[in-house]
Amino acid sequence: MALALAPDDRLARNLRGAGWMALAMLGVACNDALMKRVLPDIGMFQAILLRSVLAAAAVALALARRGALRPPPRQDLPWLALRSVAEIGATILYLEAITRLRLAEVAAINQVLPLLLTLAGVVLGERVGWRRWLAILTGFFGVMLIVRPGGQAFDPDALYAVGGMLCFGVREVVTRRTDPATPHLLITFITLMTVGATGAVGSLVSPWSPMEAWHLTAILASSVAIFVCYHAGVVAMRTGEIGFTAPFRYTVILWALVLGFAVFGEIPDARTMIGAAMIVAAGLYAFWRERRVGAGLGREGSAR
Repeated sequence: MALALAPDDRLARNLRGAGWMALAMLGVACNDALMKRVLPDIGMFQAILLRSVLAAAAVALALARRGALRPPPRQDLPWLALRSVAEIGATILYLEAITRLRLAEVAAINQVLPLLLTLAGVVLGERVGWRRWLAILTGFFGVMLIVRPGGQAFDPDALYAVGGMLCFGVREVVTRRTDPATPHLLITFITLMTVGATGAVGSLVSPWSPMEAWHLTAILASSVAIFVCYHAGVVAMRTGEIGFTAPFRYTVILWALVLGFAVFGEIPDARTMIGAAMIVAAGLYAFWRERRVGAGLGREGSAR
């Protein structure tokens, strides 16, 4: 049985976990900015192939050093195949979104994912009380403010971000079905190889654009950013308590605002900012409520 941590040790671990989570989200935002910068010059499948190969090489090295570079358990193969399909869809749709929309808009829409996973839990038989249903609806309306369906300001390109977010949701739900003993980095490696293969096939039917030195540098930096995102996210979730570290996912919106303005001169409008605030507030409340219920402070039924 694990020993209970002293309050000071618990706070220190939570703070370290929060720092790792913020670093992971910085990796996400940096990757988005780099891809948004290079995709107008080179093909999407070309970028996917190069980025995936470089990132997969880094992950393979990490796995080899741990002695974990081996085939996955046979029972995981169907789930890993479905997860890879979802990742392919998410990658293509998400890259389309960041080339067409502001970085902060894409980041805000994607941050409804934790609420979507709560909704998925209902489908899987988990109980969700009215307070968390209210949080889900609030996050949904926040997305509607950003997407603006049916209005004169509606941008159909926002549907790429919504579709990518839904694919990410499928990926996360399927991940829960894999064997807990399967190393996270092994799953990441398999996914990167599958996505890279998609980039290779796509490159056969799309023109290969000539690349300058800065293109290669940006692709290399993007692969590093992806590796940082994956690794820092794993460390964050294993270091601190979920209820403490998970809300720091929302720092990606701050990073996206800063990079979007500094690199592309993007300034989100008021409706986007209000929608992002609603999504963050709903997500923070959902995390807080989950932690409270998990600690046994909530009541059964409607109290949840």
